[in-house]
Amino acid sequence: METLDLDLMRTLSVIVAHGSFQAAAVQLGRTQSAVTQQMQRLEEHLGHPLFEKQGRQKRLTEQGERLLVYARHLLAINDEALRSLRHGPLEGMLRIGAPHDVADTMLPLLLAEIARTSPMLQLDIHIGRSPFLMESIRSGELDMVISNRVDDQLEGVVLRSSPTVWLCAVGYVHDPAQPVPLIMADGPSIFRRIGHEALAAAGVAWTPRYTSSNLIGIKAALRAGLGVTPRGVEQLDAGLRVLGPADGMPRLPDLVYHLYVRSHVVNPVTRQVFDSLKRQLRLPRPDLAAGGS
Repeated sequence: METLDLDLMRTLSVIVAHGSFQAAAVQLGRTQSAVTQQMQRLEEHLGHPLFEKQGRQKRLTEQGERLLVYARHLLAINDEALRSLRHGPLEGMLRIGAPHDVADTMLPLLLAEIARTSPMLQLDIHIGRSPFLMESIRSGELDMVISNRVDDQLEGVVLRSSPTVWLCAVGYVHDPAQPVPLIMADGPSIFRRIGHEALAAAGVAWTPRYTSSNLIGIKAALRAGLGVTPRGVEQLDAGLRVLGPADGMPRLPDLVYHLYVRSHVVNPVTRQVFDSLKRQLRLPRPDLAAGGS
């Protein structure tokens, strides 16, 4: 039976990850013509074109998109098998990601439990935004991810349900008669979506006041008194307070945080750690009472 060349699969994956043949060539330490020849060989082997021109760029064909999914799975299994065999059953590396929102609340408890059960395990920690972390675990770049997103294609366990609240600075003066000045993340954001939906359902007017690419920028704008943001109660501290129905703000839904493990796990350490966390870890619910009304 014919087999797929993993070297060609890796080149395909790198081309897509870096956006061009030229960038992939730099990443792989090859010439652009060598990368092009590799893809031509792969297309000849499969009998289908994998790329098509779109303006000056090339994008994947339908067959290319389908192959990319398999390529990522094959590479993830190959790389994990090598890590497991080289490091042994009780050692190796676990790549775990968490969003900024829970990096100093849920994540430390997770890491402490992993260190207790697998003290020889090396941890590679990635902190980022939830949608991008989910992309990384689907592509096999991460082994486990904490996320408030729902993905039925990944195996996961519920860590806890966390209240979402309207946050503002302690000194912020809220005027219900005026449109709510919103501080939001740019790009995909579950907090932005549920905030907009809640305001629309309640008939509350709002206006964009400030956007940021990360939580640090959002909290800086909050503390400066620039406006209001929907966020997990974990972000409440001495410089912030909660706005609620008494202030004319609609209630927000709780968000459920999951711990996901990536698909096609063959490394026994990854499976052992995930199964142990499912059995042992019980994350406490944050205390909303300490945050005011």
